[in-house]
Amino acid sequence: MTDRPNFLFFMTDQHRSDWLGCMGHEVVKTPNLDALAAEGAVFDDFHVASPVCMPNRASLMTGRMPSLHGLRTNGCLLPRRHRTFVDVLAAAGYRTATIGKSHLQPFTEEDAIHAEDDKPRLIDEVWAAEPTDYLEESPSRYRDQPDYRVDTPYYGFQHVDMVTAHGDKCGGNYQSWFRANCPDWQALQDPANELAHNYSCPQAYRTPIPEAYYPTSYIAERAIAYLDAQKAGAAPFFAFVSFPDPHHPFNPPGRYWDMYDPEDFTLSLPFEAHRNPTPPMVWMDENWRAGGGQATKQTAMRVDKRHAQEAMALSAGMITMIDDQIGRVIAALKANGQFENTVICFNADHGDYLGDFSFLLKGAMPFRSITQVPMIWSDPADRRGQRIGDMASTLDLSASILDRAGLTPYHGIQGQSFLPRLAGGSSHRDDVLIEYNDGLARLGFKRPARVRALRNKNWRFTIYGGEDWGELYDLQKDPGETNNLWDSPEHCAIKAELSLRLNHLLTAQMDESPRATRLA
Repeated sequence: MTDRPNFLFFMTDQHRSDWLGCMGHEVVKTPNLDALAAEGAVFDDFHVASPVCMPNRASLMTGRMPSLHGLRTNGCLLPRRHRTFVDVLAAAGYRTATIGKSHLQPFTEEDAIHAEDDKPRLIDEVWAAEPTDYLEESPSRYRDQPDYRVDTPYYGFQHVDMVTAHGDKCGGNYQSWFRANCPDWQALQDPANELAHNYSCPQAYRTPIPEAYYPTSYIAERAIAYLDAQKAGAAPFFAFVSFPDPHHPFNPPGRYWDMYDPEDFTLSLPFEAHRNPTPPMVWMDENWRAGGGQATKQTAMRVDKRHAQEAMALSAGMITMIDDQIGRVIAALKANGQFENTVICFNADHGDYLGDFSFLLKGAMPFRSITQVPMIWSDPADRRGQRIGDMASTLDLSASILDRAGLTPYHGIQGQSFLPRLAGGSSHRDDVLIEYNDGLARLGFKRPARVRALRNKNWRFTIYGGEDWGELYDLQKDPGETNNLWDSPEHCAIKAELSLRLNHLLTAQMDESPRATRLA
């Protein structure tokens, strides 16, 4: 083992913390991740900076909150001029690769939904557009050029094997590979050829694509090929291996489709479990009862018990498939002799309500189900296994990786290395800040939701910009967040204290970079 370890970073998409065997789930099978957890550090209270794909992935890459790095909502992009911790690794001589879902730029060509005021403007935005190409993840790139490769370095990555979108119809380099290797690719991706099934939950789709050609398998194959190619090199590597599942649509292939029975899953927190639902929760319930639909396919929705159970069973199938493929990648790492000098990290970009309060997907309400994600850190320097109860954030991953590589972060990073805590030091974080910014008005909001939440071991305190209501939950007495104490007279003092703590966190959301170059 050397002082400059390799890093193998696995990420899943829309995967809540408690959906792993090592996190206590009694049904879903994740033996490979459980084995990784048994010899690594498992974080029991790890939260995202934002419970949405693109903003939180950008927070991972930069170590900064969305309000600072600029990718505030899905459909925006991370400016190419923004440095990432991968840039630092590359500058230090690391070989860097991203394989799978990146999602730092939009990967659809659909126009965003805005509430336009139709007023003519000579200058449309406060920021001038940068003369930089932001179409690297666009479908047209790969549709028009089957052999297209992203122009590198890409946010610090020197090797890019791009997989965009979700489900069985992912794009990017995967789509080019799929078309080149499957003579009947058109039939396999034709919705008319969906395999027969009896599921009726929204976005359940039984794909005819064989397991070997499904995006999860492709990503594992490309990761193994990359790791094998690095074994002869003298420089260490950082490999980011990112799976688009278990994000909806719910379409695990092959044997993973019926691996789990919906009846094996229970709704421990049905809608009725909440004693005083907030306005968006009430709106979602009323919309469901009236037969209303979603604003977009990504919008959180209320469902009945059976539909929630079906979504759970299919999500479990996707998770177990990912676990199987991660097992293959780690086996390859061991076979080529690199395991003993590689830090392995497993994390997710955000969670899913997945039945809590009878909701699916994610949205403005920052319940634990969408903000708390799995986090495993397996370091060859210490594989004795431990549980970390301290709070930590997505922001901290960049600082911790750089710390482990012996590198100093750039000015402006907000993350804090958790390595001292793993070595037995004092507690890591007392509070975490969670930020949610919507791109359109939905779930009953009159304007796009602006949400800021403070969470610590005892409380979750949430304000909704422009609204006269909020949320306050006593997490010790009410870990399920079922009784909102916002209007409780007995809790005015704690509400004021948490409001002050949140204000201190918000005061820190000033960009500390660039630093002044002159005295004045």
